[in-house]
Amino acid sequence: MAGTKVADYILQRLREWDVDHVFAYAGDGINGLLAAWGRADNKPKFVQARHEEMSAFQAVGYAKFSGKVGVCAATSGPGAIHLLNGLYDAKLDHVPVVALVGQTNRSAMGGSYQQEVDLASLYKDVASDFCETATVPEQLPNLIDRAFRTAYAKRTVTAIILPGDVQELDYSPPTHAFKMVPSSLGLGRYAPVPADEDIQRAADVLNAGEKVAVLIGQGARGAREEVERLADVLGAGVAKALLGKDALPDDLPYVTGSIGLLGTRPSYELMRECDTLLMIGTSFPYTQFMPELDQARAVQIDIDPHMIGLRYPNEVNLVGDARETLRRLLPKLHRKQDRTWREQVEKNVARWWEVMQRRAAVSADPVNPEYVVHALDGKLPDDVILAADSGSAANWYARHLRLRGRMRGSLSGTLATMGPGVPYAIGAKFAHPDRPAIALVGDGAMQMNGMMEMVTAAKYYREWSDPRLIVAVLNNGDLNQVTWEMRAMSGAPQFEESQHIPDLPYADIAQRIGLDGVRVEKPKQVEAAWDRALAADRPFVIDFRTDPAVPPIPPHASLDQIEAAAAAVLKGDSDRGSMVKQGLKAKVQEMLPGSRRRDDRPGAGRHDSTEESK
Repeated sequence: MAGTKVADYILQRLREWDVDHVFAYAGDGINGLLAAWGRADNKPKFVQARHEEMSAFQAVGYAKFSGKVGVCAATSGPGAIHLLNGLYDAKLDHVPVVALVGQTNRSAMGGSYQQEVDLASLYKDVASDFCETATVPEQLPNLIDRAFRTAYAKRTVTAIILPGDVQELDYSPPTHAFKMVPSSLGLGRYAPVPADEDIQRAADVLNAGEKVAVLIGQGARGAREEVERLADVLGAGVAKALLGKDALPDDLPYVTGSIGLLGTRPSYELMRECDTLLMIGTSFPYTQFMPELDQARAVQIDIDPHMIGLRYPNEVNLVGDARETLRRLLPKLHRKQDRTWREQVEKNVARWWEVMQRRAAVSADPVNPEYVVHALDGKLPDDVILAADSGSAANWYARHLRLRGRMRGSLSGTLATMGPGVPYAIGAKFAHPDRPAIALVGDGAMQMNGMMEMVTAAKYYREWSDPRLIVAVLNNGDLNQVTWEMRAMSGAPQFEESQHIPDLPYADIAQRIGLDGVRVEKPKQVEAAWDRALAADRPFVIDFRTDPAVPPIPPHASLDQIEAAAAAVLKGDSDRGSMVKQGLKAKVQEMLPGSRRRDDRPGAGRHDSTEESK
């Protein structure tokens, strides 16, 4: 490979791993790579974000919605540091991402040189499964191949540190010699399955149950048909961790929707009343939303032996691929003849959607955010890709949008970081340029970084065969999720200095950079705005002026939480009048004819805006 630089070879190897895009930002620590990109006719495509953190988020969104490894790149020092939050988002949500990070020249290492950071130490946690520094050309291709294989196999983050001078060296491959490490492409497909005796034990537990509840996460996404068959045989209801929201259609009558603080009442009831629990491809961490510890016999299926048996005292742990494990389990299951449990689950689900419709119809000042998202539900394109940001937007995404058919959706499930909504959607557009993408974001996240990433959308949207990328900003002038947590969990009034944020003309700004948008200040404008955005020929920002006093009441709101909210009012919350009015109006929708009086369990613990792992 005479005349080939190390940087040239790196891009060649990326192409051989079927990498089409690298989400990145320039800097002199990767000058060698940038020059190689020029020589390679920009293949794989260099996608320029406005900030390295956004590059990492775009790589995560790309990986989540494509099923391929996401790749991001950044310069030494500050660029590498900026990647970290997005990379942790990938690590915690079990998403395969490879990071290429620049480093100062080898001759300067240890010399307190400009932009010299100990990247091996910095990345040793986020890329704990594989983080290596290239010091000689012969280490390649092994470093690249292992980074990709590890990212794919363990669904995690890996990193390769590239000193600037190494990028410029002539490439020479490893030889057939002592202490040389040759390498090869590819991973190979595999689907581990449990032992037959473990599958039989699991079947015995599930056959003995009379009220079976199933909880699925993103690990069940490839087993949709098998989960539907299992739910039918067992007469079960199925709840979903938020990262598994698109794993099973929400229009199935026995799907109770999300679970947890952002979850639904029927999911809460499913867990309260079941006598058997089957978890598939999820490590949903909040035990307080699961059955009481002595209430249900439990079986879990997970491909990762390190993530199984963590959340509940399971009777049987099945380590294996969800689809292949269910295929072996199904023939051993007996069809439940008594369908009373299933009928009750379906009745609870139907009742819940009536409540959601009523809550969306509650008047607010100026617009009810629940109505904004509920109005979108019936308008969702069949092939839409949805991204929700952390904050109160995640509540409405979890509860009001029914994903069905080919629809996809995701958010920062475990890190629950602010800011990935818009870059996720951009990553989705590079993964599927022929599909529309919609991001639901709060005004806090939009100001943090979403607005600048619309510049990225403006830069690239003409390359997408379907140019629709819709960003819906829930503009209420408040960091609303934290405000409600302070009220409900801590009994503290709103602290205006930390919670109030400026009102920006988001739609006007979008128009100034060549996109389109509209501001919505009245309920009667909501549906027309969605229709206009869905018909647009370019990315579109809808600035919804929503009411911060509409509460994200959890489906199991306890007396303790209600009393804490009341205490906040008594202490002088600036928004106390609207807060009480909206809270009562929303809660009364669950008390209309058709609902059942219940004694709720003690309150759940504090949690941030999204709460699912896997």
